[in-house]
Amino acid sequence: MAKGLGKGLNTIFQEVDYYEESVQEIELKDCRPNPYQPRKVFDTEAIEELKDSIVQHGVLQPIIVRKGIKGYEIVVGERRFRASKEAGLTTISAVVRELSDEQMMELALLENLQREDLNPIEEAEAYDRLINELKIKQDELARRLGKSRPHITNMVRLLSLPERVRAMVNSKELTMGHARALLSIKDEDQLMLVAEKVRKEGLNVRQTEQLITKLNDKPKKKASEKKDVFITSKENELQERLGTGVSIQQGKKKGKIEIEYFDHEDLDRIIDLLIQEKS
Repeated sequence: MAKGLGKGLNTIFQEVDYYEESVQEIELKDCRPNPYQPRKVFDTEAIEELKDSIVQHGVLQPIIVRKGIKGYEIVVGERRFRASKEAGLTTISAVVRELSDEQMMELALLENLQREDLNPIEEAEAYDRLINELKIKQDELARRLGKSRPHITNMVRLLSLPERVRAMVNSKELTMGHARALLSIKDEDQLMLVAEKVRKEGLNVRQTEQLITKLNDKPKKKASEKKDVFITSKENELQERLGTGVSIQQGKKKGKIEIEYFDHEDLDRIIDLLIQEKS
């Protein structure tokens, strides 16, 4: 079990002990997919492999469901459900539990995170849905999921990318590293041009960062005016700590620090972090 996630999982839901809980056979036709399933893409090849395994050995682990208005809603085990249908089964072993919408949504996300099944955009959308639909603040969500708050913030920021770029990440044409680098481009048309160049030329993340740095460099900047290593190091340190863009401008007598934020909640988050550092 991934470090930190087990702790978050147990805040919602005790570990399933199939020897103590009642496992029952339910009709596949009575099962419905989890309405809060964060995973949008199911690998057909993986489903086919699981189907072959089920034909040979059966379903080795019961799925978890909750009773719905009609039949059952799948909480955990949608891949097993899909593969069982492909294998021609009519029933499946299941544990029936009483769960709230909040528990169901959070558990579906945790289950996928533990197996690292979600692509970065699916993960970002799941975090965003938990934050907005359940009114959970980012720091609380990070605690419950066993993630750092900057990780949650950086993932949600991916949703500000243009839809076409998000699609490239979904299809694995771009990685999470590429997506994070592209966030530093403010002009959407330029961002799209860079994304297409990265995709077509197969640039790695480091090459992408170098390309973006060149584009962002102002021609009028003299070599003597470029930031020294100390300032750049402090910028990187603050960006990592605050989970957002930071720019330090050093003047002759004084300097200034610019910190990016996206909305009121993000501003509150950054202020809380700065206050914690002060105390």
